[in-house]
Amino acid sequence: MQEIRFDDIDALSAGVSEEFGEFGEPTRVSQDMIDAFAELTGDRQWIHVDVERARRESPFGGPIAHGFLTLSLLPRLASTPPVVVTGHAAAVNYGAESLRFLSPVPAGSELHARSRLAKVEAKAGGTLVTNEWDMRVVGAEKPAVL
Repeated sequence: MQEIRFDDIDALSAGVSEEFGEFGEPTRVSQDMIDAFAELTGDRQWIHVDVERARRESPFGGPIAHGFLTLSLLPRLASTPPVVVTGHAAAVNYGAESLRFLSPVPAGSELHARSRLAKVEAKAGGTLVTNEWDMRVVGAEKPAVL
C-alpha cells in the first residue's frame, strides 16, 4: 500500500487505473440486517421484509436487500486501497456520479467489493479523488452495485 499526499496530484494520478483491485473479505447480508434497515429507514417494501410473500411472488425467489443497504455496507466491504491519501485534515464523500443497482442481493448471500482509482483532480482547497466500486454477491458474474 502506497501513501501519497493529497496535494501530490502527479503521484496520485499515476495510481489511476482501468483495473480493479482484489475483492475484500465478504460479509453475509442476513434477513435480520435487512429487517433492521427497513425499520431504520421506514422502507418496508414486501420484497425486502415479507419472506413468505417474496418466496411466492418475487422474481428473485425470496427477499432481497435494499439497494441503499447494500451501498451502506461499502465501508465494511472495502478492501485495502492501492493508494492511501495522506496529509489532509478531513476527507468527505462528495457524491456518486453513476451509481447503479445492477443485480439483486438475496437475503443470506455474501457480498464483497473491490475498487479502482478512477480520477484525480486538483480543486480549490483540496483534491477530488474519484474511486469506482464494484460490489457483488460472491460468485456472481454481474455487479450488484457499480
